[in-house]
Amino acid sequence: MSCTIAVLFDLDGVIVDTESQYSIYWDSIGAKYLSDFDHFGDKLKGNTLQQIFENYFSGQPETQQEIIKSLGDWEYNMAYDYIPGIIDFLNNLRKNRVKTAIVTSSNDVKMENLYRAHPEIKSYFDTVVTADRITRSKPDPECYLLAAKLLDVDPRHCYVFEDSLAGLAAGRAAGMTVVGLSTTLPSSRIEDKADIVIPDFKEFDFDKMISVKRH
Repeated sequence: MSCTIAVLFDLDGVIVDTESQYSIYWDSIGAKYLSDFDHFGDKLKGNTLQQIFENYFSGQPETQQEIIKSLGDWEYNMAYDYIPGIIDFLNNLRKNRVKTAIVTSSNDVKMENLYRAHPEIKSYFDTVVTADRITRSKPDPECYLLAAKLLDVDPRHCYVFEDSLAGLAAGRAAGMTVVGLSTTLPSSRIEDKADIVIPDFKEFDFDKMISVKRH
């Protein structure tokens, strides 16, 4: 049975503990360019950079370039600490011959920063779907359906691990079993959007995962 299963991971807030750093960055951008001091970063979780530009900085090419430059510098210098238990969980999945993918709203440049910090991470995943490989962003299910296709696994046999509202909605729209992580938002905000909510991977393994029932 395990040979037919795939596990699809969002990146920020799921594999690496970076969401709080992004909140600081985007809050500063909201304050600087939009006079938005009300948690601008929270509004953007799960969005690609293209989405952010279209929704908030449309027709402002100079501002977009400034953001691209400052975001690149920020991501280069970010800490990419693992979410507790993730490596043990990935090893457990490998032991059970489960296919795996990273499915992220980040672009390829951001992934190079991750690989620089954690070169070993590549060995844990069979494929990576970034914002550069899709045309419609989360909450659209395109990214997760593409990952399932690349892994040649039926979406009904896929498990999605997500922390953002947009990502959880994308996993559910793809017809997959959705595991929410309360690393970014409290459990109360996401429990009705996931089939199960966990705080991290420290006490979660393959057997517990396959016992989760899709709603």
